[in-house]
Parts: sequence; C-alpha cells; structure tokens
Amino acid sequence: MKDSHELEKKLSDMLTEGEPDYGDREKREREQVSPKYEIRIQTEFDPILEETLKFRSMAKEVDDRYDAYMEKASRSSSENLLEKNTNSEKKE
Repeated sequence: MKDSHELEKKLSDMLTEGEPDYGDREKREREQVSPKYEIRIQTEFDPILEETLKFRSMAKEVDDRYDAYMEKASRSSSENLLEKNTNSEKKE
C-alpha cells in the first residue's frame, strides 16, 4: 500500500508542477505546416492491380469489391500499351 501512495503522490506532483515541456516550439510548428509540393511518381505497372491479380491467382475473393477497379485499371493499362506502340511505330 505504501508504494502505491508514493507512486500516486509522484504522479500528482509531476502533473501539477510547472509548465509541461513540449519540446522545441518552432520545430513543432514546422511539422504542422503542410508541404507546398506533392511528389508523384508515374509507374509503368499498377502495384494494386499486380497485387490483386496475384491474390486472385491464389484464392477466390469473397466479395467483388475490386472488380470495378480492376476493369478500369486494365483498360487504362491496355490503352497505355496501345499508345506506346503507336508512338514507337510513328518514330520509325
């Protein structure tokens, strides 16, 4: 019992004495400001599409929540391939 009372008193003292130390104020303010620029990287393959295809090859999905995305992604990837092929043919 004595230990719990000592711990309670210590905790009470820590919570009530002085101003809390939150660290460097300027650093906290800089971290809260949103960045001006956003970096986007265009990839050749869609990682979500690739991963979903891998999972579908291993097991059947219970629901069809990715079907619309898969259709949209496969259409855009086939359009990109067609566009690349026509651009390469024009260069030759």
